[in-house]
Amino acid sequence: MSGKADSSQLVGLLQRNRWFRDLPQDCIDEMVSLARLRLLDDGERLHAKDDPPDGLYGVISGAVKISSSGQDGREAVLTVLSPGNWFGEISLFDGLPRTHDAHGVGSTELLMIPRQGFQQLLERRPELYPHFMRLLCRRIRLSFAMLEDSALLPLPSRLAKRLLMHSHNYGQTDESGGQAAIQLSQESLGLMLNSSRQSINKLLKRLEQAGWLKINYGQIVILNEEALTRLATGDLIADLAD
Repeated sequence: MSGKADSSQLVGLLQRNRWFRDLPQDCIDEMVSLARLRLLDDGERLHAKDDPPDGLYGVISGAVKISSSGQDGREAVLTVLSPGNWFGEISLFDGLPRTHDAHGVGSTELLMIPRQGFQQLLERRPELYPHFMRLLCRRIRLSFAMLEDSALLPLPSRLAKRLLMHSHNYGQTDESGGQAAIQLSQESLGLMLNSSRQSINKLLKRLEQAGWLKINYGQIVILNEEALTRLATGDLIADLAD
């Protein structure tokens, strides 16, 4: 289902995101005029790997799972994007097919900026290219870091590092407004880290017992970022021993 997006809603989404908040106001206004609304049910597919690109998407509510499936049916989850985050920029710039599957997690509301309109904006304002190239490079660096972590770090460090990454890049605050909160299920974390849900659950409970985080339904609240940062570098592995 799609329709015209509310302009004030889109402006707020743009201003909360590092991709767009520093752009000139006239560019933001033009993107607002282009935007369309898209609604997804829980588990509904937005696009599949190798689909042609249609535009750039921003999450208003719910979440979007970015993943791939192997020939044996196993799923690898790259990330789960919460409200305020944008995706689809790779195909937006190179015009090649989608790199991953995208599915709604829960009832999900999205904003879409059509590729053609965005490309026309860049053609009129080529000075915007360096801005987006810097952000694309940042995402590439994050991807390389995750590959390195997978090869070199033990699971507790990889879990801590992934929690911190999501907190910094995709997180919100909890209902009290004071702590960083991540909208991620334990199953999704297991898929991201190539581990079982049971192993992730065991580690999260130990981190909760240590007072470093709090586990709510579908949400993880960061209580001690300093301790998680030290765990991510391997300093506190012994503290989690059984």
